[in-house]
Amino acid sequence: MDGTSSPGLARSLFLLLVVLLSSSVAFIEPCDLLYDQAVQAFYKGDYGGVVRSMEGALHSYAQVRRSKVGCRLRCEDQHPFDDDDAAAAAVAELRFFDVVLRRSACMNGCIEDKLGTQSMHRVSEDVVQDFHRRIPYNYLQLAYQKLKQPDKAAAAAHTYFQANPEHVEMGQNLEQYKDLQGVQEDHFVDREARPHQHSFSAGVRLYDQGDYEGAIVLFEEALEEYYKADVECRALCQGPQRFEGHNHLLYRYSLHELISVFRCTSLGFLENLVKRERCLSRKRWGCPSQTASEASGMDMFGRPFHLHGRLCREAGGFVVKAAWYLRRHKQELELLLIGSATMGVEFSEGQYWSSTGGREDSNRIPSGTDGWMEYVPISEKKNVSVMSPPQLREGGPLVYDSVRLVQNSIALNGTQRVLLDAVISEEECSDLKHLAHTVTMAGDGYRGKMSPHTPNERFEGATVLKTLQYGYEGRVPLRSARLFYDVSERARRIIESYFLLNSTLHFSYTHLVCRTAITGQQDHRNDLSHPIHADNCLLDPEANECWKEPPAYTYRDYSALLYLNGDFEGGEFIFTEMDAKTVTASVKPKCGRMVGFSSGGENPHGVKAVTGGQRCAVALWFTLNPLFRELERLQADEVIQALDSQAQSQWDHGLHINPKDEL
Repeated sequence: MDGTSSPGLARSLFLLLVVLLSSSVAFIEPCDLLYDQAVQAFYKGDYGGVVRSMEGALHSYAQVRRSKVGCRLRCEDQHPFDDDDAAAAAVAELRFFDVVLRRSACMNGCIEDKLGTQSMHRVSEDVVQDFHRRIPYNYLQLAYQKLKQPDKAAAAAHTYFQANPEHVEMGQNLEQYKDLQGVQEDHFVDREARPHQHSFSAGVRLYDQGDYEGAIVLFEEALEEYYKADVECRALCQGPQRFEGHNHLLYRYSLHELISVFRCTSLGFLENLVKRERCLSRKRWGCPSQTASEASGMDMFGRPFHLHGRLCREAGGFVVKAAWYLRRHKQELELLLIGSATMGVEFSEGQYWSSTGGREDSNRIPSGTDGWMEYVPISEKKNVSVMSPPQLREGGPLVYDSVRLVQNSIALNGTQRVLLDAVISEEECSDLKHLAHTVTMAGDGYRGKMSPHTPNERFEGATVLKTLQYGYEGRVPLRSARLFYDVSERARRIIESYFLLNSTLHFSYTHLVCRTAITGQQDHRNDLSHPIHADNCLLDPEANECWKEPPAYTYRDYSALLYLNGDFEGGEFIFTEMDAKTVTASVKPKCGRMVGFSSGGENPHGVKAVTGGQRCAVALWFTLNPLFRELERLQADEVIQALDSQAQSQWDHGLHINPKDEL
């Protein structure tokens, strides 16, 4: 391929391919509906139904993704930004918004033509995360196993393991599949791998074997496929962001959107290919030792002038094109660093990729790796988890004078547990409970399920950001919305101080939640309001273990529950042994009482049935890893800062009084 071709060619080819593939798309059933049907079928033992619905969900998810990419690229081509408008700044600015609005209208029409009503395909963030973490393949692996289809089970298990290599049970299953009759090495494929990943992995194998002729063909193929994937990735990233209606935050959060867009692509992959192409050029044809860009000279946009030698031109073209992408990435990175410094948002560029294309992470496997692998035995996984237990401490200051220590870990018959009273006052409890009656929605925080844990109770919830939005819009007193924010911060500071943590404790999720006993369904109840579980691992009572692996929220480190009332029947919070049966401590909720504990398998817990009335609490989960900070909390912080700045401005303005006006 000619190295002087425009990088936009990959975009055009990809757009044409997407349009051709998606032009005949008929009605597509929503992926979240199919996913839910598959999960329900799994628990009913209908494994054929699991396969039909889950494969349909994966197909629907991919179709929607492809259609959105095609529509966005088509609308960008139909409504481009004209460079000529820069001659007149005012006109250029108007032209910019004109193009943005026309693209938006084009997008809406295009997507509805292909997918139907857009609202049908708006899925919750929980479902999106499940697909990103490849949870559907876990269900498929088990279903195919039950249906005696080990080849398909192996493919599903291998695909899941690529994204979840810490899943010890899956690793054990894969080792067993390798020994099954009829299962071959080519059955172990990553169904989610992109073409450039397949080509790159195959090229690395040939490169390591010394077959440079074959390797360079595959690396060039990987580059071309990568350019198409880059176009798709950017089109997907450049969509609307969730700001929950707070328009005054859009400017600041444009930085977060840029970070999402620029970090969307895996440019370490490109860097590896560039290095290998340069090396292969020298080995294959004896090309000069300079890089293609150094030999030719490039302008500020990475455009080449000339390349040395006819034979080197072919390989050099790929290097120059890759260098163009890398130069663009570096310019984007520079903008991000400037924006981070200007807006006070923490951002740093990590070294994510190793020399072989794999993540610099002891648990990460390069996506696209097919064939048999040495899956880590379960015994080795257990040894790793117990090598360096964290140092546990407690008994630090309670920060606030009113807070009283009721029971520590010893009194609660466990470790890393605490029970406190008077964290908030009776008046604050009353305000927050009234707030809950207005802002909470049935199923909020539970994937829309009104009765997620038991059919005998109704669950309603609300987040801090949603509550602040209601306050900003005047639907609830802003003072009450602010109280929810302040109270959760108070709880965080207490937990961080009491357990003597050496690093900052960050919010992972904050939820104002009420559970109400359903009238007429309380006779002869023998279930729990919330079954026994642990917050960051999968509790396995029979094995007396708690597996710290997906789909558990493995990044959670501490949890807390702050109760708002006690005028209901049942609803006691309980700690148990690992067997999920032996109760070690019981807590009766009341206004201002808070129970805090570490989130691991050392603290299995649950809630007894609420048989009458309504039980309300502020539920909080925390993490020591800043990468898993709650996004809505960061946005809520911005809302609070904006409100405080506005109040300060009004106060300062009120101080500028003309003395004559007082006469």
